[in-house]
Amino acid sequence: MAKTIQEINEKIKKGKAVVVTAEEIIGIVEQKGAAQAAKEVDVVTTGTFGPMCSSGAYLNFGHTRPKLKAGGGTATLNNVPAYTGWAAVDLYLGATAMPDDDPRNKIHPGEFAYGGGHVINDLVAGKDVRLQVEAYGTDCYPRKHLDTWINIKDLNEAVLFNSRNAYQNYNVAVNLSDKTIYTYLGTLKPKLGNANYCSAGQLSPLLNDPYYKTLGIGTRIWLGGGIGYIVWQGTQHNPHAPRGKSGVPKRGAGTLALIGDLKQMGPDWLKGVSLIGYGPSMAVGIGIPIPILNEEIVKYTAVKDEDIVAAVVDYSDAYPNAKADVLAEVNYAQLKSGSIELKGKQVPTSGLSSYKKALQIAEDLKTQIKQGEFLLTEKVADLPAGESAPRFKPLKERPVKEGK
Repeated sequence: MAKTIQEINEKIKKGKAVVVTAEEIIGIVEQKGAAQAAKEVDVVTTGTFGPMCSSGAYLNFGHTRPKLKAGGGTATLNNVPAYTGWAAVDLYLGATAMPDDDPRNKIHPGEFAYGGGHVINDLVAGKDVRLQVEAYGTDCYPRKHLDTWINIKDLNEAVLFNSRNAYQNYNVAVNLSDKTIYTYLGTLKPKLGNANYCSAGQLSPLLNDPYYKTLGIGTRIWLGGGIGYIVWQGTQHNPHAPRGKSGVPKRGAGTLALIGDLKQMGPDWLKGVSLIGYGPSMAVGIGIPIPILNEEIVKYTAVKDEDIVAAVVDYSDAYPNAKADVLAEVNYAQLKSGSIELKGKQVPTSGLSSYKKALQIAEDLKTQIKQGEFLLTEKVADLPAGESAPRFKPLKERPVKEGK
């Protein structure tokens, strides 16, 4: 018998909802079958925690006396550049922004770099952050210089806004060349010295709802330790990726654009990270509840690591040159075992995504729902899916001729 989100919310309010994590539902379905599990379970919680470069925050720091117009000028937060092209006292800080004058970046880009993700972590941790603005001055905004300390509690708005998070599967990165290379998936040793991946596998939100049946625009989520919402499909959203068992994509597929109040979030769940040779980023914690509306949905949530396949890609040639070459396909059970076999060689594996923290997120969301502190929302619009969805495409370059 099908359920509705409204019915599930009523059970949550009464403290009667049955909530389990995406790890726990696997055993329940195996033991009782999908039909019975769909009757007994109301919500399955998911989680993921790992570097998500397309993240950032917008801030409103309030008007000065006399007034200042940051828009069109320059601004830095702890020496990290912020985007000023919005309005007088609004800034956007990207997670990968980094200082131009950090001497360590000139020696080896990204080595111990402090960047936008670290500033966001400092803000969320309640630390004072230095704000410097240089403006050009106008009649209504005459002030040209600002150098002050700010704190998140004093900001009018501090909002996490991430344009691409929670990637639905992703590459496994290796290096076939003779030299060490440095990537956003970490350091890759030469001649298949290691293989790096970044997904929580069977706990990952979009792998538990592969066709976006229950989540969409307006879905309330656990974000950075606080409350957030899905506001759009993320950039590079590609539901046309090839799919395997139970519809799970075998390549990078769906993505989410997310928003939430930074003042509710915690420093343990928004961590500035530095990837040697690549630069700064930010590890983001995300948890999404999956309402069990019917038997079809519970089958999706019972996906196991061995059912989730990822593509092994050479980051020394195929990836940087935008080639579609795939060396092999491996599943997440193999990746999490510590090694995979590739070209007759046992290659050590390492995950940039923390399964331990992903499980903590799923457990925390489970507790909040069971205690009636977190209600589910109906999505107000679907994420693009099916043949009518836009296709992710590369840039169509058109060389510019001088004088035109």
